[in-house]
Amino acid sequence: MSRVRTRFAPSPTGRMHVGNLRTALYAYLIAKHAGGDFILRIEDTDQERYVEGAVDIIYRTLEKTGLIHDEGPDKDGGVGPYVQSERQKQGIYLEYAKKLVEKGEAYYCFCDKERLESLKQTIAGKEIVIYDKHCLNLSKEEVQAKLDAGLPYVIRQNNPRTGTTTFTDEIYGEITVNNEELDDMILIKSDGYPTYNFANVVDDHLMSITHVVRGCEYLSSSPKYNRLYEAFGWEVPVYVHCPLITNEEHQKLSKRSGHSSYEDLIAQGFLTEAVVNFVALLGWSPENNQEIFSLQELVEAFDYRHMSKSSAVFDITKLKWMNGEYIKAMDFDAFYEIAEPYMKEVITKELDLKKIAAMVKTRIEIFPDIKGHIDFFEELPEYDTSMYTHKKMKTNEETSLTLLKEILPLLEEMTDYSNDALYEGISGFVKEKGYKNGYVLWPIRTAVSGKQMTPGGATELMEILGKEESLKRIRTGIEKLSQI
Repeated sequence: MSRVRTRFAPSPTGRMHVGNLRTALYAYLIAKHAGGDFILRIEDTDQERYVEGAVDIIYRTLEKTGLIHDEGPDKDGGVGPYVQSERQKQGIYLEYAKKLVEKGEAYYCFCDKERLESLKQTIAGKEIVIYDKHCLNLSKEEVQAKLDAGLPYVIRQNNPRTGTTTFTDEIYGEITVNNEELDDMILIKSDGYPTYNFANVVDDHLMSITHVVRGCEYLSSSPKYNRLYEAFGWEVPVYVHCPLITNEEHQKLSKRSGHSSYEDLIAQGFLTEAVVNFVALLGWSPENNQEIFSLQELVEAFDYRHMSKSSAVFDITKLKWMNGEYIKAMDFDAFYEIAEPYMKEVITKELDLKKIAAMVKTRIEIFPDIKGHIDFFEELPEYDTSMYTHKKMKTNEETSLTLLKEILPLLEEMTDYSNDALYEGISGFVKEKGYKNGYVLWPIRTAVSGKQMTPGGATELMEILGKEESLKRIRTGIEKLSQI
């Protein structure tokens, strides 16, 4: 086979949907695994859906995720332009559509909206127009007369109404459809722009694309693509259709899900590397049970033949777990740079934020989780005294009150409130009284945090809070317990 060339051809219609990111990733991995080329092409032929700034989002997302294209609007590889509206201005699509008309594989259609409305049929609960080939019967002279008169027109593909069309997809295998299901789809619209389907075929051929990666929703259109390739006498590329991505309820992942786009996920505190890793596993499985991959490891391991036909579930719980693993493995300085703004949202006091960050680094899955873990440093929350009960430690409100009263004088006398000094002092108290460490530390930790779960132990928290604040909170605990 010739050099592998894949493309990512997004429409600039807004944020990068997870499905689009997966398409880009798989196209990139297929190319790079084979030592080939990854091309970026902007498909902006649908001018009504064009969103200002969306092209910048595409560039920014590809750069941040590491999916660096070899050719594109900003990297001419000799087969440009790489923006379809620019290609349209050069007349590329109309030129090739006219070639099909000359071959009898396409025809001019002058039907107006009223006539097309009259052709509507209801199939499976949906109203669709199945064109009746009315304009196919026009003579060359009639067509030319209408063109000379400036009548609006489209150019339609001339598909047969009998027989079958078969194509092969690398994931779904051989698929055969009845030709009566193939509508004469529009190739050139009345505004002169090509349709998505036609422009794709022309551009993929002219850019020597060998592998076409796209979502399984395009499976039903593939027979029409194949008929275009055959009509031109062009080699059909390798088709790789990706399975549907669903939410946990097995419904198509929608914008309303709150995590349907790359930007959504980053805004929610996920790391780019974790998102890329997770998206790679939405429809593909490695030969072993490995789950954590760097992008380079994905390049080396990716074999599209191990993709699944079944829908891939976007399991947010798994993504959070994976993100937590990436956070644990992060360099501390890099972690702190991202974590600091979240910390400053809930802590305004002059506390050692780096020490707090070190305590919380291995306990969070996404960065916004930080706030709920550390907000008690700023202010002791209201809490229920039932939190002093711990069955394994055999503590309750009564024993906790006794213990806090017993240890308060020791803590008041201490001047060194470093973690080590506090732990040593409390350990001496524990040994003297014949208690177990947890039996004493549990009520202290509860008193200074007001939380069931904390990112650190009692003495670590007291070191950060300092002597004055720690004693104040322990006295508050004694007061609360005394009122029971």
